[in-house]
Amino acid sequence: MNSMQPRVFIQRADFDVSAEISQLRAQDPRVGAVCSFIGTVRDRTPGTPGSISSMELEHYPGMTEKSIEAMIDQAHQRFDIFGARVIHRVGLLQPLDQIVLVVVTSAHRGESFQACEFLMDFLKTQAPFWKKEQSPEGARWVDARVTDDAALAKWGIVASNA
Repeated sequence: MNSMQPRVFIQRADFDVSAEISQLRAQDPRVGAVCSFIGTVRDRTPGTPGSISSMELEHYPGMTEKSIEAMIDQAHQRFDIFGARVIHRVGLLQPLDQIVLVVVTSAHRGESFQACEFLMDFLKTQAPFWKKEQSPEGARWVDARVTDDAALAKWGIVASNA
């Protein structure tokens, strides 16, 4: 089955959502539900005037993958899921570019939906990524928002960046 497949990919290149879902589901007849989330680069940030012309993401290779692997392990402990895959892009990205993909498989939709949301909430606050947005006002580093920390708190987790 798919338990030996890689689960975390940090890459500069874009990803093919259909191909990634197919690989996660491959030859696993237990799968009755697949939930996915695709995050894209917006041209605006709430509370920031002007448009975003680009976003640059940086990370610590090795540390980032280990952190996300631990998140996926937690998702497996909390939810009855079969597989999970996280792809996160780094480097220079433009509005409309895909930035993150989270895919989860399970027997039933409820577990997949919850695990997918849990992983995204965790990624937004705990994964060691640093985002810098470029706008007409200049470049600025982006912090996790209070709403992101609140989303993580609903899972009983206090954001370590607070």
